[in-house]
Amino acid sequence: MAGNSKGISKFKKICVFCGSHSGHRQIFSDAAIDLGNELVRRKINLVYGGGSVGLMGLISQRVYDGGCHVLGVIPKALVPVEISGEGVGDVKIVADMHERKAEMAKIAEAFIALPGGYGTMEELLEMITWAQLKIHNKPQYIPYHQQLQSASGLS
Repeated sequence: MAGNSKGISKFKKICVFCGSHSGHRQIFSDAAIDLGNELVRRKINLVYGGGSVGLMGLISQRVYDGGCHVLGVIPKALVPVEISGEGVGDVKIVADMHERKAEMAKIAEAFIALPGGYGTMEELLEMITWAQLKIHNKPQYIPYHQQLQSASGLS
């Protein structure tokens, strides 16, 4: 992430793609919490998928508790599935997944992907494709390789 040791970043809003489940390995939850702490340290606001469960719930709660703004963008059909109880920050309900990705891409200045399922992968691949097509030129950080190695014991 761009920035310096004083906790200042050139980015003000970063979109994090991640799962609505925590996964089977503690390392995934730890990564979400660590990233949330780093966003707070650098005073970066979070744009994410809007869920209050899984990795989405962990990172959004951490960023919100740290005093940074949190914006969740969630399709109407996923509200009963991915929001349990009270969410944190602001929630924008959109019509569908395409509108969700477009809205997140419009607001965010960079993208980070943490582990997730097919939906996370699809969101990430669309942002990579849009960058390739020069629809946006926003940076993307994808630590999947390191996380998968660590989770499998190969590192």
